[in-house]
Amino acid sequence: MSNTPVTIIGAGLGGLTLARVLHVNGIASTVHEAEASPTARAQGGMLDIHDYNGQLALEAAGLMDGFGDLVLEGREAARLVAPDGTVLFDQPDDGTGGRPEVQRGELRQLLLDSLPAGTVRWGHKVSGARALGGGRHEVTFADGSAVVTDLLVGADGAWSRVRPLLSAAVPAYTGMSCVEVYLHDADTRHPASAKVVGGGALYALAPGKGFVTHREKGGNLHTYVMLARPQEWFADIDFTDPAAAVARIAGEFDGWAPELTALITDADTAPVLRPLAALPVEHRWERVPGVTLIGDAAHVAAPNGEGANLAMLDAAELAQSLATHPDDIETALATYEQPMFPRSAETATEGTELYAVMFGEDTPHGLIEMFTGESQPTN
Repeated sequence: MSNTPVTIIGAGLGGLTLARVLHVNGIASTVHEAEASPTARAQGGMLDIHDYNGQLALEAAGLMDGFGDLVLEGREAARLVAPDGTVLFDQPDDGTGGRPEVQRGELRQLLLDSLPAGTVRWGHKVSGARALGGGRHEVTFADGSAVVTDLLVGADGAWSRVRPLLSAAVPAYTGMSCVEVYLHDADTRHPASAKVVGGGALYALAPGKGFVTHREKGGNLHTYVMLARPQEWFADIDFTDPAAAVARIAGEFDGWAPELTALITDADTAPVLRPLAALPVEHRWERVPGVTLIGDAAHVAAPNGEGANLAMLDAAELAQSLATHPDDIETALATYEQPMFPRSAETATEGTELYAVMFGEDTPHGLIEMFTGESQPTN
């Protein structure tokens, strides 16, 4: 049994940012992560890190120079096409945007490299957490080990094992899932699809469905095939048979331009189903001594480009609050939570509205209007 000053569960961007900003402020922490190593799985795709939240966290972490080295030039370009492949809107990346794109895995590695050796304990999957009284908590791990801490932070994502200490809320299905696939070396091997995607992000949308594709490093195209279907509909698809699953998903886009449907039919990776779940928009909890949540553990919402940014900002603000109130954990936690609750609720609301624009009956007109600020004629 060990006792640590700040115990963080989860070595995603939020947990690592928290550990880094605490370290900058002279506060020790330990991060417990279920994965066996930093390379145990692929770390997702591209992230746009915003100047009003994620970059503020990186400034607090003293990592803006390293972040600048990771930015992929030109990736803020955005293109919207009709199902027949007609380009409806094309916005180049002129270098003046406030949302530079990086690879999630590289950003995570930047954070890992900034921490003292041994900060992250890999292969520590949480099996349970319980209050011991007086603000202290015990966390047990699947390997039989345990830790007692005066301050426990759940940075462990949508299905947090720490959240039940604070809240009975669990994420609910949003009504939409995405199927994730990649085309590798697309400029050479899949030139038609590479051409339609362009230099940054592609949106090909219709009511209740669409393709959202990002151009990543090395000419890789990372596609999220979006479908508003019940979970039962997806349950009838055998994803252990990739060819059959691809055929079933692609069938929902019958009649679409071949360079678009090829984003899934020619995929170089097996399709991965990702149901999108969200906590209630106004999710919050009463102050419980010695424990709090950041990121998706606190406020998972349908993906809208803000999740990683919010997790990092949560982390930085929590660390700074602890540094400001070193002898009063409860004041520090309350000071962190007070602005976090309305901020995350506002962002989740905006995300819900964005999905209505992207996948509602008026798509793509509403999205073009959002991009351009000009109203669009409807048919």
